[in-house]
Amino acid sequence: MTKIQLIVEGGKATPTPQIAQTLGPMKIPINEVISKVNEKTKAFQGIKVPVEVHVNDKDKTYDIRVGSPPVSELIKKELKLEKGSGTPNREKLANVGVEHVIKIAKQKMEGLLDKSLKAAVKTVAGTCNSMGLLIEGKTSDQFSKDLEAGKYDVELKAEKMDVSPEKKARLDEQLKTIQEQLKKEQERLKAEAEAKAAAEAAEKPAVEEAAPAAEGAKEAGAEKKPAEAGKVPAGGEKKAVAPATVEKKVLEKKK
Repeated sequence: MTKIQLIVEGGKATPTPQIAQTLGPMKIPINEVISKVNEKTKAFQGIKVPVEVHVNDKDKTYDIRVGSPPVSELIKKELKLEKGSGTPNREKLANVGVEHVIKIAKQKMEGLLDKSLKAAVKTVAGTCNSMGLLIEGKTSDQFSKDLEAGKYDVELKAEKMDVSPEKKARLDEQLKTIQEQLKKEQERLKAEAEAKAAAEAAEKPAVEEAAPAAEGAKEAGAEKKPAEAGKVPAGGEKKAVAPATVEKKVLEKKK
């Protein structure tokens, strides 16, 4: 059995070198396989989905299996996003309702290892967080705590998947407020960093001016040493004897 693994956009698969190199020598019509892949994935238009083509090496028959799209792709389609945030901790792109998360969790239940809808919802919430998305105005950690506390049991039990226009407007307003708060915080941090840099720059000239002064004092101290070298030691130290006196004493002993 030969297996070909692909990631294709729903309904828009095209022949690839991998398919041609594998199916060509087996005399399996490539265009026919591509057509069937597109037929099976057309429900996922605009989403990239995993596809496996299993080929029986003996009789050349094949089977096409379409996997479940990645959670991130389902989220992007549901919210009409092109991509997630590059800085999810600082940039929040959307504020999704628990209903959105339940809908995506149900679509992915078979592909996830989670045994319950609640567990699957927590998994999807984690992906939302990594993409810079809030859930009910919260990070995934905050949302999961509320989920465990039973705050969304009604929605889970009913498997509610539709967000009302009123709630959508409320979520959007909540997102706007949070985005403004994040912007102010980033501006505050930037101002603090600039102030710190300015203070360090102001201290630098003072340090540079102090260095020559210290060097000058050091040189002045060095100049005094030669003058002090000829001084007679103070206190009980022995005084140096002049050469003429030594010579006189020696001559007196000889007499």
